[in-house]
Amino acid sequence: MKNNELEIKDELQEKSLFEGSLGRRSFLQFAGASAAGMALVAAGCKKDRNFPAMNGTTLDFKDDFGVLNYAYALEQLEAAFYIKVASAPPSSFTTAQKAYFQDIQFHEVAHREFFKNALSTAAIGSLEVDFSSIDFTSATSVLGAAMAFEDLGVAAYNGAGVRIKTDAYLVLAGKIVSVEARHAAYVRDIISNGSFADLNSMTALGANNAGGLDGALTPDKVLAIAGKYIKTKINVINL
Repeated sequence: MKNNELEIKDELQEKSLFEGSLGRRSFLQFAGASAAGMALVAAGCKKDRNFPAMNGTTLDFKDDFGVLNYAYALEQLEAAFYIKVASAPPSSFTTAQKAYFQDIQFHEVAHREFFKNALSTAAIGSLEVDFSSIDFTSATSVLGAAMAFEDLGVAAYNGAGVRIKTDAYLVLAGKIVSVEARHAAYVRDIISNGSFADLNSMTALGANNAGGLDGALTPDKVLAIAGKYIKTKINVINL
């Protein structure tokens, strides 16, 4: 099969996944978020981003759109990872684990599509990912990567919240990060039963177990870590 045929097949598979399976398992009620989403689309269409000429894609943190595109970039990464896992899970995964990872896949696709549709013409392009360091046939490798992605995602949202100026967007970010934290707790519990609330191993992400606080990282630190899995060059300005 030619490369372009493979790309078309993948796009159709994702479209079917989003429009079909997501409807049965969606936690994000898109109708409930429509007011904020429509406001974001309207503002996005009027925005003239005028990015300087650079290779790759640019995240401009001068306003809320930069933060939302930052979240969109991270959701693209997570969605791509879980789509790959759900399509061919490690053979040692239990039936329950396969089902749960499918559910997480639907959540991440919902996050990605929400930001893409809401940002409209202000959205960055699709990122090219690199998962060559992950052995998708190994449950240990997949679970380790999932834990890293979820912990980083939580720290990313927590660290970016202070940059959001619009209350409606901050509420949406809070709803999404709480779901990411559920994912992180579930994955951690699979790796080591009962460890779902243990923050000791996340001190590098700013977690404080004694204070019961999850981690928070600034966008530059998050992107430096996530860069291992992203081929597309991401330029950051006005951070």
